[in-house]
Amino acid sequence: MILVTGATGLVGHHLLEELADLGAPATGLVRVEARGLGLPGGADYLVGTLDDPGPSDVLRGFDRVFLLSPMHEGQAELEIAFVDALISAGHRPHVVKLAVDGFQDPDCEVRFMRSHRLVARHLDAMHIPVIYIAPNLYMENLLSLADEMRDRGLLAVPGGHAKVGFVATSDVAAVAARVLIGDPEEHLDHVHVVTGPEALSYADVAARLSAVFAREVDYHDQSLAEARTAIHARGLAPWERDGMLELHEWARHGGCATVTGTVRQLTGREPRPLEDWLGELRGAFVGRPQELSPPRF
Repeated sequence: MILVTGATGLVGHHLLEELADLGAPATGLVRVEARGLGLPGGADYLVGTLDDPGPSDVLRGFDRVFLLSPMHEGQAELEIAFVDALISAGHRPHVVKLAVDGFQDPDCEVRFMRSHRLVARHLDAMHIPVIYIAPNLYMENLLSLADEMRDRGLLAVPGGHAKVGFVATSDVAAVAARVLIGDPEEHLDHVHVVTGPEALSYADVAARLSAVFAREVDYHDQSLAEARTAIHARGLAPWERDGMLELHEWARHGGCATVTGTVRQLTGREPRPLEDWLGELRGAFVGRPQELSPPRF
């Protein structure tokens, strides 16, 4: 049986859909019962949190666990607490952990990646069998910039000329589903870096936006000061604000330019191109904002 944490987020939702399509029973961990009633594919649910996931006898019923939590200052502590709860239950299931490409680089000092490294070290110290899914930046992160693109025709990011292998969360979930239902020994201790089909600069993204929506969208390479002001206006906590600036700096130096064939290799289908994703999310960019919160690294 598979337990999916982060079941109500974008990746978790897509993952439960994928598992249902593959005929793999799964249970979603939800904070409140009401959130569990609408899980896709008729998935079962377990009410709990990462630091209080439920009774030991229930946890022992899951032989595979997808470990995902929102990116915030306490992420590492919460995921480590969850791992400790599994161990306290006398259980060491195979864990498929969602991380971020770059976490495996010991020289990467972006705080988001450091958080994942802390969890990875704990999993290793506790001898938990683990497989990592490490996506590049999500296409969905562009949703946080949709208002300015729609209202001013401007894509403003401190991206320089850097390229990014943007990937759709649905493709990340598809990879995770295949890993969860496959032979874990084939993937054990492996890091599956998941990307879209190509690396795009933000100027490229602006051009794709212009082509898909038939309106001019210009790319403005923000200064660090401009970026700090814009990120502050989005209402992020200080830890997240500083992390976003670190992430942009990492990308500017080529940290997000990776492109892999992981989606094709593990799912048998090509990763979604940006144009396809933009067409599906058209309403968020040319209409009023949709009720869809973008995931944040």
